[in-house]
Amino acid sequence: MKNIDYIIVGCGLASVAFCEQLIANNKSFIVFDDSSQKSSIVAAGLYNPVILKRFSEVWKAKEQLKMALPMYAHIEEKLQIKIDYKLRILRRFTSIQEQNKWFIASDKPSLEAYLSTQLIKNNNAVIDAEFGFGEVLHAGRLDTEVLIKNYKRYLIKRNQLIEAPFNYANIQFETDFIQYENIKAKHVVFAEGFGVKQNPYFKALPLTGSKGEILTIKAPNLKIDYAIKSAVFIIPLGNDLYNVGSTYNNEDKSNTPTESAKAELLLKVRTFIKCDFEIVNHVAGVRPTVIDRRPLVGRHSEFKKIYVLNGLGTRGVMIAPYVAEKLYQHIENNIELDREINSNRFS
Repeated sequence: MKNIDYIIVGCGLASVAFCEQLIANNKSFIVFDDSSQKSSIVAAGLYNPVILKRFSEVWKAKEQLKMALPMYAHIEEKLQIKIDYKLRILRRFTSIQEQNKWFIASDKPSLEAYLSTQLIKNNNAVIDAEFGFGEVLHAGRLDTEVLIKNYKRYLIKRNQLIEAPFNYANIQFETDFIQYENIKAKHVVFAEGFGVKQNPYFKALPLTGSKGEILTIKAPNLKIDYAIKSAVFIIPLGNDLYNVGSTYNNEDKSNTPTESAKAELLLKVRTFIKCDFEIVNHVAGVRPTVIDRRPLVGRHSEFKKIYVLNGLGTRGVMIAPYVAEKLYQHIENNIELDREINSNRFS
């Protein structure tokens, strides 16, 4: 029989961030993961403090970045990998009116640190950007695939990863602990992404799920080292490779790439990229989105030793460290969760 502090179910961004909390506080744990959820692995990985459709601040952007960037830097050093790439993000303007809206937004106290007031003119012949660009500051790209693959290797070396499905029927609730097969744990945290819809304890939560698909293209003549946000994002990966994405589909809950999404992405990227390119990859995953666009964090209303850490939506890179710390403090120090992230707000 193995005695530990925590069982964590799932190994995406939320789980990695919670593991980092446990390691920092000398807590013992085991992670279960069956690789069924793809959204963290296939994510574009942009972190960006501005909603570029409406020129408004991302929810708690300052607090999230303050926690996220040091955590990813620590993981880079610990695992000897490169995952955080500082990246300029340029918002393509489609009219003078959009330019004006940008500069009005840049005067707001909550946005002035993130929106450059310099209009950037386009000097790339294969990009259609007659009205130029606005630059987002303090942005970047996290290579989520490299992060999660290497973090799993790290957990395997520490004998803390079990690569198998978690069987909910095998949970036994005792007075002071939870027994799962040959493991006794004080707490179980479910960080399963959209997989929580199969979880009998939390499946009633209003996690809607939004399928996203991304293309990787090879465009030797594009020659940009910055991301562009227009009808879609185009994100440089190096070696003339770029991610193009992403789509939003609230009906299809599979991880299978579709021809319809590919056609949609190609149509949109060709509205502003005027060079030839080839598709070299096409991936899909279901984001764990919530009806009110806030995370789902907290304790089960009946079974007091199990918790949910979910609902990170499209901004998991920024949100994961923030909510992981909030859940840890809630469990260990009984610090009340803010209502806007507390999963019990839907009770």
